[in-house]
Amino acid sequence: MAESQQNKGGEMSVTGIPFLEGRYSPTLDIWPIEAKEFNRLYRFYENLREGRFTTTRCRECGRVAYPPRVICPECYSEELEWIELPKRGKVLVVVEKWGGVPLCFEPPLIDAWIDLGEGSPVRHLLSRVINCSPGELKEGDEVQLVVFDVPAHPIEVGRERWLAERVFFAFEPVRKLG
Repeated sequence: MAESQQNKGGEMSVTGIPFLEGRYSPTLDIWPIEAKEFNRLYRFYENLREGRFTTTRCRECGRVAYPPRVICPECYSEELEWIELPKRGKVLVVVEKWGGVPLCFEPPLIDAWIDLGEGSPVRHLLSRVINCSPGELKEGDEVQLVVFDVPAHPIEVGRERWLAERVFFAFEPVRKLG
């Protein structure tokens, strides 16, 4: 698996792929650009940094959309508000992908169809599940949100350059004590 690291110039570089040694490759960057200069959904990532799992609801028609949107898929309004989602849910279906796993991921890639509960504005979602071994996750298991750092992204606006820190999310099994 290729790894990312910062080089002396502060840019992210890719190691493990000979022709990319010491270079940043946007085509191999699988994580979204979260900087508010480039992403109208930057608040979703800011909320994740605060440990909050959120999505958008239309103020005009009330439609809740996940993933979050900048325009309501129902009435096309841009009047949206951020609402909280549960950070725990129950696994309905588990899929372990051993073949056809995207570049930069090692198999198996574990995904689950998760039920967030009857009171949730979004009842179900599909998410990656991490921190568990193949065969460990079963239908009915409880999972919880986990936010993790991903490689920083070099940003350039005019003559200014910086590395934008980034996070992403997945779910992980809730470990039972005892």
